[in-house]
Order: sequence, then structure tokens, then C-alpha cells
Amino acid sequence: MCKINRPVINVKASAKKIKECRIRAGFSVREIQSIFNFSSPEAIYAWEKGKYLPSIDNLIVIADVYGVSVDFLIVRDSVEIDYEKCEKKLA
Repeated sequence: MCKINRPVINVKASAKKIKECRIRAGFSVREIQSIFNFSSPEAIYAWEKGKYLPSIDNLIVIADVYGVSVDFLIVRDSVEIDYEKCEKKLA
């Protein structure tokens, strides 16, 4: 039986990093809201609380504004999977 490690995004840890980077870069939530031209700050708060992650295009903007890479913002973990069990799903 073969096992593989499947990468998964740690949403809570990524959210924490996004918030830390915003603070380190010296931006308020309202300033980020303005950059994205959002009508309210709810999405930024949701990103920073780990409710959900920004879309990839928004992640690219965030990384650029905060002066980091997208890869830096995303915290990866891995889950060990039994290959035979996932083989049927992949076929």
C-alpha cells in the first residue's frame, strides 16, 4: 500500500499571516478596502479571520501591496493519503 502527502492550505495560519503583513506594512483595514474599491470592509475582516481566503487575483494584489510573495502568504500543510483509496477518485 502506497501513501502520498497531499498539500492543503492552512486557512487559519494563512489568515493570520495576511493580517500580520497588513499591520507590518502599515495599512488599516479601511485603506485595504479602498485599494480594492470594496463598499465595506467585511471581506478583509473575513480574510483575516480565516472565514475564507482571498481569490487568487486578490492574493496577487495583497502580496504586491504588502511587499511579499503570494507563496509567503499561503501556509501549507500536508495530509497523508492512502494511494489506493484516492486512486479511484483520481481515475
